[in-house]
Amino acid sequence: MDKESWKRRIKSACRKAGTYQKYYDDVISSLSEILEKRDQAEQVYIDSGSKPLVEYTNKAGATNHTKNPALILWNDFNTSALAYWRDLGLTPAGLKRLDSKPINTDKESELEKAMRELREER
Repeated sequence: MDKESWKRRIKSACRKAGTYQKYYDDVISSLSEILEKRDQAEQVYIDSGSKPLVEYTNKAGATNHTKNPALILWNDFNTSALAYWRDLGLTPAGLKRLDSKPINTDKESELEKAMRELREER
């Protein structure tokens, strides 16, 4: 899937979870780039025969088996993406963490309210 498709899908998921905020757009953009690259790495893995192990010939000429680099790359992108999903509240743990904190920053804090009242009393 391309970056723009991922952006739409992520925004939709955030809206359904009730976590979407306009200022998350940069984070969503970064996540969509990671997911696009993850999909490309997956395609390379599939195109190479979906082999988890590949033969590798070192400088000395010995042939060994090693993990498929495309699979390693896919896993690295997936791990990075998971952190973004969590921060956006799109995992159970991430949603629970966001639900315990007020998201709306336009609301006046108790300290700000007390300070404003003190200024008004003068």
